[in-house]
Amino acid sequence: MTLKSVTLVHYLFLFMLKKIGFFVLFLASFWVSAQNEQLAFNYIDAGEYEKAVTILEELYTKNKQIYSDKLLYCYQQLKQYDKALKLIGELKVKYNNPTFLVEEGYVYQLQKKQSEADKKYEEALNEINKNPNYAYNLGSIFERKVLLEWALKAYENGQKVNPNLNFDYQIALLQGQLGNLDLMLEKLLDYGYKNQENTALVQNQLSRFLMDDTEGTFAADIRKALLLKTQKSQDVYWNQFLSWFFVQQKEYGKAFVQEKSVYKRNPESFINIVTLAKMAIEEKQSEDAKTILTFVLENTQDLDLQMQAHHFLISIEIENAPQTDYIIIHQKLQELLKKYGVTPFSLDLQILTAHFEAFYLKQPELGKQLLQNTLNLPLNIRQQSKIKMELADIMVFDEKFNQAILFYAQVEENLKNDVLAHEASMKLAKANFYKKDFDWTLQQVKNLKQSSSLLIANDAVELFLLIQDNSVEDSLRVALQAYAKADLQLYQKKNEEALQSFLSILQKHKGESIEDETLLKVAKIYEQKKEYTTALNYYQNILENHKEGIYIDEALFFSAEIYKKHLMDNEKAKPLYEKMVLEHADSLYYTESRKQYRTLRGDTSI
Repeated sequence: MTLKSVTLVHYLFLFMLKKIGFFVLFLASFWVSAQNEQLAFNYIDAGEYEKAVTILEELYTKNKQIYSDKLLYCYQQLKQYDKALKLIGELKVKYNNPTFLVEEGYVYQLQKKQSEADKKYEEALNEINKNPNYAYNLGSIFERKVLLEWALKAYENGQKVNPNLNFDYQIALLQGQLGNLDLMLEKLLDYGYKNQENTALVQNQLSRFLMDDTEGTFAADIRKALLLKTQKSQDVYWNQFLSWFFVQQKEYGKAFVQEKSVYKRNPESFINIVTLAKMAIEEKQSEDAKTILTFVLENTQDLDLQMQAHHFLISIEIENAPQTDYIIIHQKLQELLKKYGVTPFSLDLQILTAHFEAFYLKQPELGKQLLQNTLNLPLNIRQQSKIKMELADIMVFDEKFNQAILFYAQVEENLKNDVLAHEASMKLAKANFYKKDFDWTLQQVKNLKQSSSLLIANDAVELFLLIQDNSVEDSLRVALQAYAKADLQLYQKKNEEALQSFLSILQKHKGESIEDETLLKVAKIYEQKKEYTTALNYYQNILENHKEGIYIDEALFFSAEIYKKHLMDNEKAKPLYEKMVLEHADSLYYTESRKQYRTLRGDTSI
C-alpha cells in the first residue's frame, strides 16, 4: 500500500470518528431534551408549575413553537401575567396569528379586566373579515377556553364572510352546550342531510343528549322534527333517520314501518329489516319480532335469510308454547332440517333442535347425538366451539358435569378473549357450582367479575357473593348445597321441583344470608307461572326485609313490570320505576326503568 493510500485511509477513519462522535452527541442531547420535557409535563400534572417553568423556559429557547403553549399555561397558573403577556407579544411578532389575540384577551380576563379582554376578542374576530379561514382556529381556541359565545361568533362570522365554509356541526354543538337544544337539533339534522357521510357522527351526538334527557322532552323534540321531515320530504334519508331514532327508543314496530318505506325504494336495505328483527327478539318484543320476520319470509328468496327467520320465529314459539305443543314444534324443526339439510349452513338450526330435544322433550341423548354428528361436518373453530358449548349445556342438564367442564374448557382455549370464551368461563363456573365444588367456583368467578361483558360480570359478582356470604355463617354450606340443587332443577326446566326446593330453603333457613337470593328465585318462578300476585308478595319481602341486599333493584324493576305489563296498574308501577331511576343508576335495569317512567309520565308524547 502506498503512503498516499495510507494517508487517505487514515483521513477517512478520522472523518468517520468525527461523524460518529457528532451522532452520539446528537443522540445524547436529544435524550436529555426528551427527559427534561417529560419531567416538565410531570410537574404540570402534579400542579408544581414553578418547577415546570424552570425547565420549560430553557426548552422554549430551543423550540418556541412546541413549548410555548405549556409555558404560557404555567405562567397563567402562577398568575405571572406580565410574563404571560410578554411571551404572547413575542409569539405575535414571530407567527402573526390572531389566536394570540385570544390568548392575550384571556390573560386580561384572568386579571378581571373584562373590558380589555373583550377588546382583544373583538380584535381577533375582526381578523376573520380579512381572512375567513381564521374562523376555525379562532372558534377552536375559544371553545378550549370555554368562551362559547365568542366561539359561536367566530364560526358564524366565518360562514358569513365565506358561505362556502361549513361550521354547522360546530355551531350545533355550541348551541347544545349553551342550552339551546332546539337550535342544536335543527342544525345537526341539516348538517347530517347535507353531509350524509357524517350521519353517524350526528347520531352519536344526539345519543349523548338522549342519555342525559331525564325528562324525555328532547326525545319528543327529535321525534316531532323527524316526523315533520318525513312528511315534507320524500327523501328516504329521513325514513332511515327516523328508524334509527325508534331503535334508540326500542320501539321496533315503529322502526319497522320506516324500514319498509326504505325497502320499497331501496331493496338492498333488506338486511336492515333482518337486523331489526334480531333486536326485537333480544328485547323480548315478540309480537313486533313476529311481524317483522313474517315480512322477511314473504319477501326474500335468500336461503340464509329464510333460515334465520325460521330460526327466530320458532325460537319465539318455543319460549311461549305450552307443553302440549312440543310434539308439533319438534315436527317443524325436523321439517326445517330436512328442507335445509344437516350442513354447516344450517348450524344454528341444528343447535336449536338439539337444545329443544334435551331441555323441552327431556331427551338429552337425542340432542347429544345430533350435535356429535354435526361435529363431523367441516366446521371452522368458531362453529366447533358453538357446537361444543351446546353439548356442554346438555351435559350439565344430564348432570354429566365433568364432561361439560371439559367442553367448556375447550371453548375457552380455542377462542381466547372472545365473548363466547367469556360465556364458556361463566358456564364452567356454574357447572362447578351445580357440582357443589364451591371453592373452585369461587376462584373462577373472581376473574370473571372484571369481564368486558356487563351481563357476565354481573352474574359473576352475584355468584361470588352468594358463595362467599353463605360460607361465613354456615361452614358446612348446608343452605348453599340445597340452593345449588334447586338452581340446577331450574336450569333443567323442572320448575315445579325447583319451586318446592326453594320454598323448603326459605322454611329451613329463614333469616340466613341465603334468604334474599331464594326469594328472588321463587318470585321469578311464580311470575313465569303467571301467578303475579304471589310473585309480587315475594318481591315485596325483598324490598321490606333486605333493603341492603344486592337484589333490591331487581325486586323493584320486576314488580314494576308486573304492574305495568300484566296487571295494567300504572299508578302502582310508576313509583317503583321512579325509585329505580332515582336510587339505582348503576343497575342493569336502569335504562329500561327510565324509559318506562317517562312513558308513564307522558314525556314521549308529541
